[in-house]
Amino acid sequence: MGFNHESALEMIDDGSVLDLGCGDGTFLDSLKLRGNTAEGLDISQEAIKKCETKGHKVKLFDFSNGQLPYADNSFDYVVMLDVLEHLYNPDALLVEAKRVSKQFVILSVPNFSSLPVRAQVFLGKVPENNKRGKGHVFWFNWNILTRMLQVRELKIIASKYRTFWQNKLVIGVVMRLLMNAMPNLFALSLVVKASKNDIK
Repeated sequence: MGFNHESALEMIDDGSVLDLGCGDGTFLDSLKLRGNTAEGLDISQEAIKKCETKGHKVKLFDFSNGQLPYADNSFDYVVMLDVLEHLYNPDALLVEAKRVSKQFVILSVPNFSSLPVRAQVFLGKVPENNKRGKGHVFWFNWNILTRMLQVRELKIIASKYRTFWQNKLVIGVVMRLLMNAMPNLFALSLVVKASKNDIK
């Protein structure tokens, strides 16, 4: 599992989970080991077959096509890891994720405004996240993500970021401090846990 999967897993306690964009079922595997009841949706028939081979409950679904095939408040958690940046209208899926969640929505997106991206553009290069084959059509950064959640009345209650050189002994400490102070500039990827209601 990568950073986004590990971070999301840390944000989940007991309860049911819907994994939107479940891919080959790697995150569903981890949830199953933890004892969470989980199922997933994905746009790829090949991914669905891999999940079914592992025994996961999954469905084929086109995320650009409207309403999720679940009733309101069906899951304790709805998870979207590296999904929203692939949609022309990510807000529509966010609304649906909120609808089918009882309480929490957990998501991750790459930061398209990070310092390395800005440096690559300055040098006349195409940033890694924008290269052909990535399928990224909506560019997120911390400000855009937080504003989108705020508009939909989703309150961020936990967040984790990944930055460059964060595992280096000395510079890693500095980079983590900068990342926490200015995620829009120093975070490479953003993972947040949002709540539909204020937790008392």
